[in-house]
Amino acid sequence: MNVHDILFWVFSIVMLACGALVIFSRNPVTSAMFLILLFFFMAGLFVLLEAFFLAAIQVLVYAGAVMVLFLFVIMLLNIKASERRKFNVLAVIGGLGVAVAFVWELAVVLRRPVQSLTTGAGEFQGGLQDVVRPLFTKYMLPFEVTALLLLVSMIGVVLLSKKDLR
Repeated sequence: MNVHDILFWVFSIVMLACGALVIFSRNPVTSAMFLILLFFFMAGLFVLLEAFFLAAIQVLVYAGAVMVLFLFVIMLLNIKASERRKFNVLAVIGGLGVAVAFVWELAVVLRRPVQSLTTGAGEFQGGLQDVVRPLFTKYMLPFEVTALLLLVSMIGVVLLSKKDLR
């Protein structure tokens, strides 16, 4: 085993542990912090794959911007301890249904034989130019609409979190 294999296993195991802690944590802010930690370890996996741009985007966009919005919503809702401890049977049944669907999907995928990857001329290189050019040409309008939606949601959270609106 070389260093890359060891780092892969460390990052993967810690990601699984953080994912479990996100689900099983009683405090929503603690769950959000474990999710941020999960995003950092996922960025580490991208670095191992030599996808440095994706690792940077993972940290900046998900661990930075999206999780700040999640924390704003969590703090805005102000969930009390008595409301968090209620047990919802319908939610457990729905969660079990989703778990069964995932296991079935995993079984379908694992039934097929694994095909080896061959290097071809049309392979995506994953460079910055390959990612940014379509973003600012073909997908410019959805990119700007997303930025506008994030700005409006941030303003809405600030306005809703104020106690007295004059």
